[in-house]
Amino acid sequence: MLIPVFVSMPNALSDAQDAAQRIILGELGHNRIEARTLGKTDYPTTYPLREVITLAKHCSGGLILGFSQFEATSGTWKKDTPFKEIVAENSIVQFPTPWNQLEAGILFALNIPLLVFRESGVSGGVFDNGVTDLFVHTMPQPDAEYNERNALREVFQKWTAKVRAHYYDEN
Repeated sequence: MLIPVFVSMPNALSDAQDAAQRIILGELGHNRIEARTLGKTDYPTTYPLREVITLAKHCSGGLILGFSQFEATSGTWKKDTPFKEIVAENSIVQFPTPWNQLEAGILFALNIPLLVFRESGVSGGVFDNGVTDLFVHTMPQPDAEYNERNALREVFQKWTAKVRAHYYDEN
């Protein structure tokens, strides 16, 4: 039997992002966990946000994949405040899909074990260290060394233990 977990990720990925996603979904499979994703495994029949809540209630874990979906090369953070910060010249600010933030908040509120990954350069909200009690992991690289792959496997083993505990406590 596969235990369902909600996976928050964008539907459109670059080739490199897709390779990282396949590594992560492969780890789910190794741990006998079923990925449930709105727009890939489950399709809305009502409002998408309502579907997220419905699907999340039937899952025993949450996996947030923060892939960059928008890049900005100029701009101002917190304009007209004492904390104003201008994006430095020759730098890029990367943003994940806003759905990552919404879905992470729903899963957190449901007290479902979360595992969060972010692509290099992605920050803000759930992707900032210290916002939750979670450690935010760097997205795995397809050319990762043996030790890095083993570390990733250990992260998944620890998280899936919590997912299984949640599943068997709830059912």
